[in-house]
Amino acid sequence: MQCDRCKEEVDQNEVFKTQDMNLCEDCYLDMMARPKTCDPWAVFQAKQTAGQNPSLTQQQQDLLDFIRENWPVTEEQICKQLNMDSDEFRTNFSILRHMELARGCKVNEKVCFAPFNAEVEEE
Repeated sequence: MQCDRCKEEVDQNEVFKTQDMNLCEDCYLDMMARPKTCDPWAVFQAKQTAGQNPSLTQQQQDLLDFIRENWPVTEEQICKQLNMDSDEFRTNFSILRHMELARGCKVNEKVCFAPFNAEVEEE
């Protein structure tokens, strides 16, 4: 059988079924363990552990720097500039949001991203 997400061959006994999809173990774990942006408990924990000096991966730091320098900026612009796919963006952005370093906002009917405390005219 083939994984519906990565298209790799998977033994029938090792298939995980979720959301009408047949997934290999790696794709299943990626799907189930993905951080969610709106998670009050994650925000609380991140604020308690990160404090004033959050420890970010290089990809998270690059994302935060790009947002700070170019806000408001769309997901498409970020992914193109930083050469990341949508899943990578969402995972890394969720962590920045939990630490209250970046946030989403609406500008001219588009979802954009800005530093957490930035004054953005949202429409």
